[in-house]
Amino acid sequence: MSSDQLKRREFITLLGGATAWPLAAHAQQGSMPVIGFLDARSPGTIESILRSFRQGLKDAGFVEGENVAVEYRWADDQLDRLPALAAELVRRQVSVISAATPVAAFAAKTATTTIPIVFLVNEDPVRIGLVASLARPGGNMTGINIFTAEVTEKRLDLLRELMPNTTRVGVLVNPANATSTEATLRDMAASVRTTGLQIKVLNASTSQEIEAAFASFMRERPDALFVSAEPYFYSRRVQLAVLAARHTMPATYSQRGFVEAGGLMSYGTNINDAYRQVGACAGRILKGAKPTELPVVQASKFDLAINLPTARALGIEVPPMLLARADEVIE
Repeated sequence: MSSDQLKRREFITLLGGATAWPLAAHAQQGSMPVIGFLDARSPGTIESILRSFRQGLKDAGFVEGENVAVEYRWADDQLDRLPALAAELVRRQVSVISAATPVAAFAAKTATTTIPIVFLVNEDPVRIGLVASLARPGGNMTGINIFTAEVTEKRLDLLRELMPNTTRVGVLVNPANATSTEATLRDMAASVRTTGLQIKVLNASTSQEIEAAFASFMRERPDALFVSAEPYFYSRRVQLAVLAARHTMPATYSQRGFVEAGGLMSYGTNINDAYRQVGACAGRILKGAKPTELPVVQASKFDLAINLPTARALGIEVPPMLLARADEVIE
């Protein structure tokens, strides 16, 4: 064999090796399990939640991009897009679907009866028909119940402790999320019967409608505002905090993210811990656990957060006993 022929063979061998590496890497990536992440909100609005979800996966032994891939589907606050997005994940043949909120969970449930689904909901999943029981969910679904609807009375009690003279409360709900809205109004009605509070309900499903709701509240001028536990409102938490400050409206929220954005007070499930549990549950399923064998987790960690600069700006003196019970106080 001539030296020219030898060099040509070496070149072809090197070229073949160079093309083999990407093919091998692609094959390795293709063999990874894939999680479908279905969310009604937009990317960029829930960074801390995603970090917690990935931490849960890591706790279960999975690191995104290394031994698991995640396909994200965002509805950009258009809830009617969720069924089509869920169907996309099913066609993608993902190994498990993570679905937050009842509307996303039902979209996933409609799309598949075989792919495991891990939900995160703020309602009793048995009562709304997602699972047969908490201990033995049955079917292909399990997940986390974060109880935000069930803590309505507690949030109102804390609001009255902060502002004892409160008699009229504005309630902001999102009619596009019917399950959440119905639960909030049901629990508010029960609280009104025991406390004698007067409530004024306003609807908002868009940023413009939130602005209009505040304008209406200002005409009615309630003593405080109760923002329902609604994923869309969480994605608009900065807008809500800014409007409440602009109109000097004391407001209570369901998650500490609102208080970190400048809101007055929140009480509810530690949402980051809940998403960590969702990630961990998805990881267990990837390791072979069946959804029907994984009981629905009842959230047990609740946070009270208070923003003192906001309280001072509103002329509210926070009772020392309430401050002492807070899990987070922003100075």
